[in-house]
Amino acid sequence: MDLLMIILLLLFSLLLSNIVSHYIPSIPAALIQIAIGIILALVFAGNPFELETEWFLLLFVAPLLYNDGRHYPREELWKMRVPILSNAIILVILTTIMGGCFVHWLIPDIPLAAAFALTAILSPTDPVAVNGIARRIRIPEKVLSLVKGESLINDASGLVAFNYAVAAVITSYFSIHAAILDFSYKFLVGAISGFINGFLITWLRFTLRKQGIVDVTFHSLLQILTPFVIYIITEEFLHASGIIGVVVAGIVHALVRERTETLIAEEQVLTEHIWSIVLFILNGVVFLLLGLNIPSSMTEAVADPSINNWMLVGYVCIIGLVILGIRLGWSYIFFYHYHFDKAGNGAKSDFKTYLMISLTGVRGAVTMAGVLSIPYFLASGTTFPQRSLILFIAAGVILFTLVAATIFLPILSTGKSAKDEAVNKTDTSAAKRKIILEAINRIHAEMNDENKSVVYELMDEYKTMIKRIQREADLDDTDDCQHEIKAIRLLALKKEREYINGMMERHEISEAVFDIVEKFLDRREEALSTSASSGLLYLIGRITRNWNRYKGYSGRDDRKSESAKLRLSKNIHLKALQSAYHFLEEYEKKHERANLVHVVIMDYKRMIDRLKTPAERHNGKAEEQKEEMHIKVMDIERSEIRRMFESGEITREQAKELRRFVNNIESVTLYEYME
Repeated sequence: MDLLMIILLLLFSLLLSNIVSHYIPSIPAALIQIAIGIILALVFAGNPFELETEWFLLLFVAPLLYNDGRHYPREELWKMRVPILSNAIILVILTTIMGGCFVHWLIPDIPLAAAFALTAILSPTDPVAVNGIARRIRIPEKVLSLVKGESLINDASGLVAFNYAVAAVITSYFSIHAAILDFSYKFLVGAISGFINGFLITWLRFTLRKQGIVDVTFHSLLQILTPFVIYIITEEFLHASGIIGVVVAGIVHALVRERTETLIAEEQVLTEHIWSIVLFILNGVVFLLLGLNIPSSMTEAVADPSINNWMLVGYVCIIGLVILGIRLGWSYIFFYHYHFDKAGNGAKSDFKTYLMISLTGVRGAVTMAGVLSIPYFLASGTTFPQRSLILFIAAGVILFTLVAATIFLPILSTGKSAKDEAVNKTDTSAAKRKIILEAINRIHAEMNDENKSVVYELMDEYKTMIKRIQREADLDDTDDCQHEIKAIRLLALKKEREYINGMMERHEISEAVFDIVEKFLDRREEALSTSASSGLLYLIGRITRNWNRYKGYSGRDDRKSESAKLRLSKNIHLKALQSAYHFLEEYEKKHERANLVHVVIMDYKRMIDRLKTPAERHNGKAEEQKEEMHIKVMDIERSEIRRMFESGEITREQAKELRRFVNNIESVTLYEYME
């Protein structure tokens, strides 16, 4: 029960962190999740949560790195193989040795081997936090590719170096020859295991399909379980690096998928949807767990009277700067001679790029999980030297690198684009609106007496979609217009209510008909109440109206049939719309921004035309017409996407995103539920 409550608490906290992140976009979601984790740890101080390193690597690191491996571009991985391997192996060794020597010099109470253990576990980078920052600023694509590529491997190299350093502290023995051999074994055997097991699982899936087991849910689950199986086999049975194994398996999966994805499209769509949920949960919970463990890792050092707390903070800042400084120096020296854009235009990177490479080296949950595995006692029975201080420094450096990236990356990224100064292209949201508007125009052109109601219904759906896209996009320059239009709509809605309330007071309509029309108006007002304040006002108004109706209810039995009530309510609703329409025409003449009022007038004209059109019976023919029209519209949208790409209005990546957008609509349109 305790475990279930912890899981539910983490999931609710994850949802809360994303809500907070929506309203405070300047702070990365990872930092907010760490903060919530720290708050939870303080609130539930009597119930400590221990993070087991092996479990953490299996449940979180393995699936995350497997997914990164299967999505990392193969050409990019090959083109950047030298920088990625250099950062993932050589930089980790340099950070461990140079950083360890500095830590031992700065804090002599920490033995050299223990200092090596600290800097080794501080060497792996965490790209998840950087991705959160990259969504709101412009980080060069080559920098992001480098940090994502090196993170595929440096978790393994950092953990191997850390384990050797800890073993040296515990046993007081270290053999460089044995370390190199074991290091090579873990990497090579891990890679071979990943390749063979990835290939075998792919072969198993292929064989099962040939045997008639083609259930897409079964095969999707098999793909999700793949990284866990490969990690366990590689770690437990071969005693090699399970991390390297899952990364290689992910790359193998990507190579196979490129050749077969068109044959198993439904499975791929379902699997990607499941992966998106799994990754959302794992990425968020990782930082919540990090926050949960930070207070416990710092408490003992803070409570130690022999160490000044301000000195502890100073140690964290100095060591954090040194770790980032080593990364900066390596980037400058290595990339000055082997700059990773030489395969492109050949221009050397400037110093600002080296700073960005350094700052993107944010430390994360792997560091926390590793450092918490440091034992309390040595082989001799004495306590591990300065364990509490090492834990405090590790937790502090994680926060230091994350805060430094949050503050300084936006400053350094000014003037750069996410795709290295991509040309002035139509943004994706604007392109979505454009293809939908083109579809609406083509739908309207094909309207006739037979399909009129279906066309109007479809146009309503697409206009609602445009409004949703509009809300999601950054519309700083049109916010005033949107608020003004919404205010005009609410004013017109108020006039409709006044009209039907007047009819009710004059006893020209029954209570049953009044209720039907009132529900129509409630639904429209609810759709307009997009903000928290307007939503609250809508709810208060609705409660008040329902209470007034309840008090004034006569209790008479309205014996009219339901169809008669609906016909009468439709006529009353039409008259209410016409009343508001005439009001808007007069309002337009005296309003400063008549063009905005005209937008609302056109909407009312469309609603009036729809109500005047005789309603078709809900039958199979209407549904078939709508489905055929949907398919025709999607063909129009795809043609428009191709035209926009060929004319240079959108990039290749934007074209892919727009096609995915259309494909999602198509999957919903054609979806049929089956048990």
